[in-house]
Amino acid sequence: MKDSEIKGTKKVEIEEVSAKRMRHISDKIKTLDELEEQVRLEKAQGRKVALCHGVFDLLHPGHIRHFQAARKHGDCLIVTVTKDEYVRKGPDRPVFNEQLRTESVAALECVDYVAVNQWPTAVETLRKLKPNFYIKGIDYTDPDKDLTGNIKLEEMAVKQVGGQLIHTDEISFSSSSVINTYLGIYPEDTRKFLRDFRQRYSADGIIQKLNELGKLRVLVVGDAIIDEYHYCQAMGKSPKETLVATRYVNEESFAGGALACANHVAGFCGEVNLVTCLGRQNSQEDFIRSQLRPNVRPHFFYRDDAPTVIKRRFVDPAFLSKMFQICFLNDSQLPNEVDRELRDYLGDVLPQYDAVLVADYGHGFLGAKAIELLEGRSGFLAVNVQTNSANIGFNLITKYRKVDFVCVDEPEIRLALHDRTGPLEEIILQTHKLLKAKKVTITRGHHGSLSYSYEEGFAQIPVFSSQIVDRVGAGDAFFAVTSPCAASDFPADLIGFIGNMVGALAVKVVCNRSFIEPVLLYRSIQTILK
Repeated sequence: MKDSEIKGTKKVEIEEVSAKRMRHISDKIKTLDELEEQVRLEKAQGRKVALCHGVFDLLHPGHIRHFQAARKHGDCLIVTVTKDEYVRKGPDRPVFNEQLRTESVAALECVDYVAVNQWPTAVETLRKLKPNFYIKGIDYTDPDKDLTGNIKLEEMAVKQVGGQLIHTDEISFSSSSVINTYLGIYPEDTRKFLRDFRQRYSADGIIQKLNELGKLRVLVVGDAIIDEYHYCQAMGKSPKETLVATRYVNEESFAGGALACANHVAGFCGEVNLVTCLGRQNSQEDFIRSQLRPNVRPHFFYRDDAPTVIKRRFVDPAFLSKMFQICFLNDSQLPNEVDRELRDYLGDVLPQYDAVLVADYGHGFLGAKAIELLEGRSGFLAVNVQTNSANIGFNLITKYRKVDFVCVDEPEIRLALHDRTGPLEEIILQTHKLLKAKKVTITRGHHGSLSYSYEEGFAQIPVFSSQIVDRVGAGDAFFAVTSPCAASDFPADLIGFIGNMVGALAVKVVCNRSFIEPVLLYRSIQTILK
């Protein structure tokens, strides 16, 4: 046989072995329903079944040792992998999608079967599969350190089906640490920032400080806004008109504006009161009350000459592209009697709060006298003044005279200071002097944020996510969570870091479909600082 023929034969054999190997891996990957039947068959033959569950974003020696140790406890080892949409480890995670993660686990000889989990936790999976053993790593031996509380629920579930929770004691690695260090998922300026930041702060220390915000009493004051998304698919240009015809798909409504701010901050602070105004022409009050977190206590004022503000956006559902917007509002100043009622109420309650958050969208709720009252009677005043299509050039942070914490975006602060191109640091210093602001944070989109404190100076914080679903509401989330941090005198760099982490989570949510959950933020902080 010629050398070329020998080489050709070997190549064919290698390809056949490779194909057989891939078929073997593919045969291991099952649905949960298939695994349920497989477990029943295994048990019928007197075999013990062990189950491991996790994200397994990047397989490493710790995972392999864990699976090998788990295999010793059972005759059959099943691994369930967290579905992409349920991975709660922060922005841009998982790095590898569920298909790649599942195939990687299935390639291990010690693993018999693999499936993608269909629920956020393993609780329902344990009830469905009923394994003899549920195997967790040494990092999960102390349930009190589990931020999610899922370990206790999973232990209860495995005991309910007659199984046993076992912890392996193998070598421990961190996938997040390896990913952060070696995979280059962040640009160089972000990696450099995180290296320096880890020298000053630990995840546990930051989480402890955030937990302490729970004792603050917070008042949120501002415009109530209902954001509506009407999803439409373009059909084509009308033959008789210069317009694009669209087909209605469905719609969603969200609690926005000051309502969203109250919901965000209520995840971190135990007592949150909300002061806002509804229009009697279409108050939306029942919907608004249904959307507020349980610990948000609203106090509504009503104006007869307006509807509650509704911003209706027509959206292409494929890419969430906004095509058109209609605003239902009367943005004139409050009627005198309503304004007087508002000021009487604020005068009585403002001194009771540790922090007052003003979400000012310029839709007529806060007049000059109410602002003067907020400045004079608030123990700590945080203000976010937004420029939008209804008020551009008229709703500026400079209409305030004394603010403890300013949080606006870069175009808004430049417009307020009439400086389009000057150094942002100088603009912030002018804001500090003009408003006597103790702390200032400017959000800068994909450039991150720039925070300032009179005691510490400036801190530039890079962006932590390149994945954007929807920007609407991200600024509200940033402001709402950083304001109590500023009121608790967090350092400028820590305020900016927390704000950017919040922003990275918020841009992955459609409008205000959900609010920033402390556990998700805490896990994200743990992940990025490993």
